[in-house]
Amino acid sequence: MSGTLLQAALSAGLMAEGMHVADLGILPTPGVAWLSAADGHPAAVISASHNPFHDNGIKFFAGGGRKLSDEVEARLEAELDRLLGVTPGGTHLPAPVGAGVGTVAQDDGRFRYVDKMVDMLPAGAFAGLTLVLDCANGAAWEVGPEVFRRLGATVHVLHDVPDGRNINHACGSTDPAALQAEVVARGADAGLAFDGDADRVLAVDASGQLVDGDQLIALLALDRKAAGRLPDDTVVVTVLANLGFRQAMRHAGITMVETDVGDRYVLEALEKGGWSLGGEQSGHVIFRDLATTGDGILTGLQVLDVVVRSGRTLAELASVVERLPQVLRNVPVASGRPLDDESDLNAAIAEVEASLGDAGRVLIRPSGTEPVIRVMVEAETMEAAEAACETLCQAVRKTLGS
Repeated sequence: MSGTLLQAALSAGLMAEGMHVADLGILPTPGVAWLSAADGHPAAVISASHNPFHDNGIKFFAGGGRKLSDEVEARLEAELDRLLGVTPGGTHLPAPVGAGVGTVAQDDGRFRYVDKMVDMLPAGAFAGLTLVLDCANGAAWEVGPEVFRRLGATVHVLHDVPDGRNINHACGSTDPAALQAEVVARGADAGLAFDGDADRVLAVDASGQLVDGDQLIALLALDRKAAGRLPDDTVVVTVLANLGFRQAMRHAGITMVETDVGDRYVLEALEKGGWSLGGEQSGHVIFRDLATTGDGILTGLQVLDVVVRSGRTLAELASVVERLPQVLRNVPVASGRPLDDESDLNAAIAEVEASLGDAGRVLIRPSGTEPVIRVMVEAETMEAAEAACETLCQAVRKTLGS
């Protein structure tokens, strides 16, 4: 199980450089970020996020609970390359010895994080609600149910037995089918599906229908706008936000600011504009006035608070967004080929966009992590979206194919 190995190696390396390590045990990524902000210390999380366990890696936070910038990450990678001999130059300082070596101590910050989440709402705020939580066999397996139970909800839990290998496997926000069935079987008011490190959440309404990040952000934006808590009546989302979301925000008089894909870009835009709410279709929602990063538990609390205060069902609130059918495909390509230089592909894109008109949308972008082009099409019907997407995929293969 790579998580244990990485944790031990990271702790040993930090202590070897004279640092003192507080081991928080299993805690959601946003919980670690909150403790980092509260105490002013840098932090690290061993996580595969929403991926299988073999994708485990290390996520760093600067003191204050903030993700590292692209520039700082690049400097860290360059220093690692230098230390490993990939690049020459520089002088490696001698490591501490004896009393200068750091220490590691258990620190159960879980209680502080849970208390912080519970204190977000009045005591008994969810009394009378029946919920089902899918913890993805990940970091929310203990703290998630505890938070919602302490606020008065009757909570049933799925996938809360992590063994280091089953995280995100056929469960959680990447595969919510079991949660959808359980919500209906239990007659629950709603369900919440976290991802492995619990910085994302998707919801399920009482009928078993999935409520995605676009719908969650929309209902939260409308609630905040009505209460005068949405600065400049503006919300920040990525280029993947569904056209139905865009139409709903326009109809509600809410300005939508668009960023590249990635929660860090959403947060950067929120800070630059002084806005408070943004996120991604995947369920990664950021409340800049409440947290320094996306937090699935916090998002679930805020959504259910709207449900309770409004007296409306989750399905009613989510219906503000009429999602258009969306098709997303990855096309393997030869690396190093800029899209802007491909006139034949651009002509195909223009032709498809003209055929869809205002009732559809096309987004073609290179992946930042693998040699593929991501082709996304939205249209009034799934058939139209699939046909347009296949046309564009063929054009990508013809001009950029590997």
